Amino acid sequence: MYLQVEKLANLLLQGDEERAWKLILEEHRKGTTSLTLFQELISPSMKYIGDLWEEDKIKVADEHLATITCDYLLSRYQMLLKGYRRNREVTRKAMFLCLEDEQHYLGVKMVSLLFEEYGWETQLLGANLPLEYTISAAEKWKPDVVALSFSILYHATRLSKYVVELEKLEHKPMILIGGRLVSHYDFSTYSENQTKVVHSLSELSDWLSYDKGGRKIVD
Repeated sequence: MYLQVEKLANLLLQGDEERAWKLILEEHRKGTTSLTLFQELISPSMKYIGDLWEEDKIKVADEHLATITCDYLLSRYQMLLKGYRRNREVTRKAMFLCLEDEQHYLGVKMVSLLFEEYGWETQLLGANLPLEYTISAAEKWKPDVVALSFSILYHATRLSKYVVELEKLEHKPMILIGGRLVSHYDFSTYSENQTKVVHSLSELSDWLSYDKGGRKIVD
């Protein structure tokens, strides 16, 4: 799918919403799953763009345009999927956010869409959410899962504070930690009590496929 990755990346950099959407729609009609679409096409395209920025081959404005265009694609894809599951009963809730000063939210948005596809009600609170507002939102809505995303290593101390405070909540939500750093550094110390580190979208998909009793609920 490498050629598709480069093609999508170029369309994102051009801000060409319609041609980029046509590419996504073609993959969907071929039977490409959301997991494959996110993990093998959209995420690699944004990583390719990030690499271009780090190599000073594109400017910040180019990267921002690509991000906004990708956000549009994900929102449009979300509406497409909603048409297939209007009558599905929703019994579980999940809340998604990036830590304070974390601006890269597209990954956690893809995670929220996977949860929706598995029948969860979701709230996506986006980038840069301070701890006090995270706790307030979780106390009010009482999600079964709170998913945290971070991508800057020196925010690990801040991550610890989020986990500690969220684990104190009376309704005891499951806390998931993800982001591009978790596959490169050891965050296993967080995987205890109510907290789980998720290293990839594939791992998350496997986790979503089983209920609390270990029974497979989605084929």
